[in-house]
Amino acid sequence: MSETLLPPDTEDAKSLILEADELWSFVFKKEQQAWVWIVLCRKTRQVIAYVIGDRTEDTCKKLWASLPQAYSSGHCYTDFWSAYQSVIPKKQHTAVGKETGETAHVERWNNTLRQRLGRFVRKTLSFSKSTVMHYICLSLFLHRYNLERASILN
Repeated sequence: MSETLLPPDTEDAKSLILEADELWSFVFKKEQQAWVWIVLCRKTRQVIAYVIGDRTEDTCKKLWASLPQAYSSGHCYTDFWSAYQSVIPKKQHTAVGKETGETAHVERWNNTLRQRLGRFVRKTLSFSKSTVMHYICLSLFLHRYNLERASILN
């Protein structure tokens, strides 16, 4: 994903504003939950970090650790999920409700993912039969999505 990711503009503070959210999905059957965690750059709308796992603090730690170095000092807006509050440094984190609009871009991105990939729709006949394929399909989608965003912005 790093080959499609635009570097932040160090002269523009908006390029280091991040939004994070998690999205429910499943592998093979609904009892096998696979949460997709996403960090989005507000300025470029590119996905800068993601991880698939459960909805625990450990998965949130993996997400935060996967941030590219250039974005690691950014300020992150999230919902009130407790994992974010315990993982993201307090100076870099603001928990907000949906009514504020501070996480609107990542929430919209979740809808885009559900519209474009049938395996991420809640009620579907298209689903991943293995965690590996779930990860591969998401990775390919993110690569193409970030590449499209980069071409629009350049």
